[in-house]
Amino acid sequence: MRIDSVEAGALAALQLLAAESPPSAFDDLLHEARRQGLSPDSVEKLTQVKYLTLRIHGLLGRQGQREAELSALVDTARDLSSPFELDALLKVISRRARLLLNLDMAYISFHDSDSEDSYIRAADGHATALTVGFRVPGAAGLGGDVRSGGAPFWTADYLADDRIRHVGPIDEVVRAEGLRAILAVPLRYGDSAFGVLYVADRGIRHFTPAEVALMTSLADLAAVAIERTQLTGQALAEIISLEQYSSRAKSELGALRRAHDSHSRMVDLLLDGGDLQALTTMAAEALGGAVAVRDGSSRILAFSGEIPGVDEAAAVGAALDSYASREPVCLPDGTWVAAVTAHNQDFGHLLARPERPLGESGVRLLALTAKSVALLVLMHRTTAATESLMRDEFFDDLLAEPQRPVAQLRERARRLGLDLSSPHVVVVARLEGGPSGRAVVWASSYALRMSGLKSIRSGCIALLLPGVDASAAARAVSGELSPILGHQVTAGAAGPVSGIEEIAPIYHEAQRCLSALSALGSDGGSASLSELGFIGVLLGDSHSATSFIDNTIGPVLDYDTRRLSTLVRTLEAYFAAGSSPTYAAEALHVHPNTVSRRLERITELLGPDWQKPAQALEIQLALRLQRTRDALQPSAD
Repeated sequence: MRIDSVEAGALAALQLLAAESPPSAFDDLLHEARRQGLSPDSVEKLTQVKYLTLRIHGLLGRQGQREAELSALVDTARDLSSPFELDALLKVISRRARLLLNLDMAYISFHDSDSEDSYIRAADGHATALTVGFRVPGAAGLGGDVRSGGAPFWTADYLADDRIRHVGPIDEVVRAEGLRAILAVPLRYGDSAFGVLYVADRGIRHFTPAEVALMTSLADLAAVAIERTQLTGQALAEIISLEQYSSRAKSELGALRRAHDSHSRMVDLLLDGGDLQALTTMAAEALGGAVAVRDGSSRILAFSGEIPGVDEAAAVGAALDSYASREPVCLPDGTWVAAVTAHNQDFGHLLARPERPLGESGVRLLALTAKSVALLVLMHRTTAATESLMRDEFFDDLLAEPQRPVAQLRERARRLGLDLSSPHVVVVARLEGGPSGRAVVWASSYALRMSGLKSIRSGCIALLLPGVDASAAARAVSGELSPILGHQVTAGAAGPVSGIEEIAPIYHEAQRCLSALSALGSDGGSASLSELGFIGVLLGDSHSATSFIDNTIGPVLDYDTRRLSTLVRTLEAYFAAGSSPTYAAEALHVHPNTVSRRLERITELLGPDWQKPAQALEIQLALRLQRTRDALQPSAD
């Protein structure tokens, strides 16, 4: 290109500027103008054109760089607007910061309000010592000044800069990483800085105002993104917590509804007259495991399922704790203990071993079950007290003189659920230590437990009990009541009999047996009238030969009366003949086989032991008394 004037040179410079030629091309243009012989004055003017053109070139370059930086910042803002977890977001910010200024490292520190220190939360670039988690003392390095001043701080050579408050650990890390130039800008929420964004280079570098402004803008964007991410994380955490709470609430609501339904069924069971075993079975099904009901002495009253390996001492202690706190108590082995209480009365406790851990609703259901058991016990006690009073009055009427109409007594027995047509015995117990309220309470409980009746008459306890063995009943009463009272109990018994009309007579027989025991000096002993035999007739307060005769040979007398037979006469002849059937036959003027057949019939009536010495003696005495009574009867005339 020919440059023969200043105008031609200026045009060429503009063409180079338009073509975005490098600065060296302008130097070549000036050299070509000198070579082509342009005058010195024109060369001077052309030199001024070159300088102006280079200034324009620099401005255009810086503008382009600024546009590129702004474009990169916009891209960064777009990236930061995407949803990230906090750690991932901090990693993106630190990488963008490093790449924007083409530096060796970038890292972010957060302020720890508890210790007033800072710690590295994210880093980008090759590093060996400056890693995530590294703690920076609060007043050391650039971070403290940046947070407190709220403005950027930079240095071209960190270790050589006297403006910085150097601390040994930080200087060692900087030295280990080989860092020289460092720029720090605050990360702010409003007026307070929560962290610092650092960029660093391993060479000396003077940061320009544009670079500082760029990092400040990036820090502002980063702070907004961090705040948004943290708020989003908090919101998500709250949403998750609310969802979990809602799920737990729904689960607990369902469990509470099931517990309420189970308790309603228990109450319905009680109202329908259900017993303790049915209630225990229902509770075990509702709780999903084994349940046992125990009284105050830890005796099992009802159970459903098996609860193995219960530590009795721990269970009793837990029952006391439950009674005090009015809440179920869990043992270390997973067994729950709930006190059964009402009106501050301790009725016992429940043991429950669920297959799965009990939640709040399960514990609530266990407590409600204990209250249901307490209600059932109260109902039974109230009913038992009422029935016991009515049964006591009925027994008194059975023993009254004169006796009430039998039909009326039978109707009352039916209403009370008593079957007096089955065999019963009467036991009369005398307390050798004097009357005792505890004995009366025991008698009521014993009569209820044995499905019998009780009465307190003349300072003695009278019991009408189902059974056929009067002697065993007397021993049982004396054996159980004596340890409770701590002194002797003498018990006389009689029976068995069936029918309302026979109860009063055997009561009097039991009284005679008791009198006989006293006459024999056997206080504290027990026996039935059948055991005493004729001794009871001789020693009793009321000498009833008739009762003795009836108890001893009554079946034979009844047989002779019904059949018009002579079994009594045969017995007399048999004993008079020294228990010889042959001599008895001669005395009766019958064949010996006839006597043998009569003796077989007597065995059927009196039992196989009637010929043994003791019973034979009583039979002979009864025969003598019967003959004497017949002889003393007034004649028919």
